Amino acid sequence: MSPATDPGPREQNRRGQGRRLRAEIVAAAAELLDETGTEQSVTLRAVARRAGITAPAIYAHFADRQQILLAVVQEAFAELSDALHAAEEHAPSGDPVAHLRAACAAYLEFAASRPQRYRVMFGGLWNAGEALDRASVTPAEVTDLGQDALAVLVSALEGCVTAGRSVSTDVPADAIALWLGLHGLAHQRAVIAAFPWPTDIADRLIASLAHLAEEARSRVEP
Repeated sequence: MSPATDPGPREQNRRGQGRRLRAEIVAAAAELLDETGTEQSVTLRAVARRAGITAPAIYAHFADRQQILLAVVQEAFAELSDALHAAEEHAPSGDPVAHLRAACAAYLEFAASRPQRYRVMFGGLWNAGEALDRASVTPAEVTDLGQDALAVLVSALEGCVTAGRSVSTDVPADAIALWLGLHGLAHQRAVIAAFPWPTDIADRLIASLAHLAEEARSRVEP
């Protein structure tokens, strides 16, 4: 369905169904982003048209477009967190490094499979500074973004340290460094797709930033 497609009149929500309408507004905005890859497509009028409502009906749930985009970002981060948790659960039990690598692989897969959604999560389309300046969102709402997903990496890295598989001495800081490394790789893969990336580039990045002991030794031993 193109952004200009009008789905026609929408069945009115009954009393108490406001939450459903809010979800439909967020879903409409996410669809527009996925299809066009540009923030300019997410106007109140376009979102309303996609959701099958009138533009003024949006104001019962969102003050402006930035609040809608924040909701899209929050849902995307929740999806990322769920993906990391699921990857960990399916990793071989008793192997903390496998759990960490599975979570990292899930992160990279999420970025590759949802490129437009991933871009808006990290400010490529959504402007957190602008939203804060306009008081559309609170500092706490911005700070909380991604914390659940980061907690998965922290927990996985802690497991490696406890098992003697990582020599990290500052797990929270190293988990953030690992996140930044994964984000950088995901971004570069997206913008320089034809670059001849080493097949084990993700493994190298994870081993280095997570201070995995066995991998470090294997690189220096003859």
